[in-house]
Amino acid sequence: MPDNGAAAKVDFDLYLITDRSAVLKGGIVSAVEEALEGGARAVQLREKELGGGQILSLARELRVLTKRYDAKLIINDRLDVALLSEADGIHLPASGLGIKAVRREVGPGFLIGISTHSLKEVREAETGGADFVTFGPLYYTASKAGYGEPVGLAALEEVAGAVSIPIFGLGGIKAAQVEEVMEKGAHGVALISYIIADSDPRARTREVAALIKGKKESLK
Repeated sequence: MPDNGAAAKVDFDLYLITDRSAVLKGGIVSAVEEALEGGARAVQLREKELGGGQILSLARELRVLTKRYDAKLIINDRLDVALLSEADGIHLPASGLGIKAVRREVGPGFLIGISTHSLKEVREAETGGADFVTFGPLYYTASKAGYGEPVGLAALEEVAGAVSIPIFGLGGIKAAQVEEVMEKGAHGVALISYIIADSDPRARTREVAALIKGKKESLK
């Protein structure tokens, strides 16, 4: 099991993932800023349908915002965009660019996250040198329906007990599920629509951040 200092590098526990199509008002940049005001300290830019120039432009806008709030910016699956926007990291699909190949192109402080859906994928991510993984979908959500049935909390608990890198529960998580996800060993939660698609992303973020903090304190 590699000692890559992953836990120390992953200094956030609420991982916001963007979805422009779900924003109710003001656009994605405005929604992200509200979430940052509410306490989000890591944002993954995940807008797969955008072309290279468009996503780079958006990444640079979010880089300005995340620096203002001392938050991490992570780019989904586009190492070129991550480097050109001076982002803090990249998030790869389980079958995407190899972790070691990415690491050769970036410094040791650059974060590499991996999307995982099974214990096998999580172990491979850790062995390969990933800094953290998302694991799910834990609950049913339309945005992750293509990945099959939810993996469930028992699978999360098994995975959390098998590896040492930070795991973010993902998929269908709302405020009511945050505490049980944390109880199963997750480092934090990754959220898309619960924050992005809300009329008040700031308030939703504050709500979730408080629940995570409270549960972590109770588990000490």
